[in-house]
Amino acid sequence: MRYLVLSLSLLLIASTAAQAEEIGSVDTVFKFIGSDHKIVVEAFDDPGVAGVTCFLSRAKTGGIKGALGLAEDKSEASIACRQVGPISIPKPVQAQEEIFSERTSFIFKRLRIVRMVDLKRHTLVYLTYSDRVIEGSPQNSVTAVPVDRATAIPVR
Repeated sequence: MRYLVLSLSLLLIASTAAQAEEIGSVDTVFKFIGSDHKIVVEAFDDPGVAGVTCFLSRAKTGGIKGALGLAEDKSEASIACRQVGPISIPKPVQAQEEIFSERTSFIFKRLRIVRMVDLKRHTLVYLTYSDRVIEGSPQNSVTAVPVDRATAIPVR
């Protein structure tokens, strides 16, 4: 029983590690029952790079299905990552690594953010896209954060 509680606790900690913080939202469609459809702006700090925050805007479906967690959010999303403090990379990062993932439908769809390292230009590139178990979406958004040449980008 203790192992089950410990496993569930670790799973909860891991699932909350890359949580986005809602900055604000605007309603796009009024719904009589349940919350309105909206565009939400969220922020999250890159877990492997101190001093970089990504801002993500995306659609959230309201209504009864949205309230129950059964709705499928649209695939459109936009991302802008910025340097918000001194950039430091305390331990090596992967050349390409998923740093954020969130479910956007009951089972089959996820919104993902991948960090890529462009060593030639000393830049961190962030890509957001949505995928599905059967068919993903080609809609995507990309942003880049240049890193001062004096700051090492350790890649594993």
